[in-house]
Amino acid sequence: MTGWTVLDIEGTTSSTESVHSGLYAFARPRLGPWIDANRDDPEVRAAVEEIGGGTTEEVVKVLHDWMDRDVKATPLKTLQGRIWAAGFAAGELTAHFFPDVAPALRAWHAGGRRLAVFSSGSVSAQRPWFAHTADGDLSVLVEGWFDTVNAGPKREASSYRRIADELGGTDLLFLSDVPAELDAAATAGWRTT
Repeated sequence: MTGWTVLDIEGTTSSTESVHSGLYAFARPRLGPWIDANRDDPEVRAAVEEIGGGTTEEVVKVLHDWMDRDVKATPLKTLQGRIWAAGFAAGELTAHFFPDVAPALRAWHAGGRRLAVFSSGSVSAQRPWFAHTADGDLSVLVEGWFDTVNAGPKREASSYRRIADELGGTDLLFLSDVPAELDAAATAGWRTT
């Protein structure tokens, strides 16, 4: 029987402030230039179309509104994730983790527990977040990456069933700071903390 621990990021492994004050502030002024520089990229084009298209200024206005209201919209998360990944790769960003997280992840991994992530942030943002920490590259410990695109909404039991099918395990534990997410996971038969 394979045991999996699936981690939320914001508020669970890392402070909410590090995401809102650090990452959001990094992405906010870069959204317009990023869209303009990458308009031919299929993922960027799809995100802009999902927002409703229009001029870069119109799209950025919607994105900034979503950021201000902390809306977990997939097009926003996609664009933010691409910008953050570039920031991590350039050494402009370092991920924040609570002090007990890296030792716990290493201990669980060493003990045979398999690790995955389920975050509203895009997979393209999750991987560099775990790879660029003050504690080194933690992404090597993680075997599964899930977001609202490949798993579904975090507050719906069907998303946790989809992840369980993908992981193939029966001993599933979800760690989150959001009760509605924990309730959805529990409804799907997971243990939660």
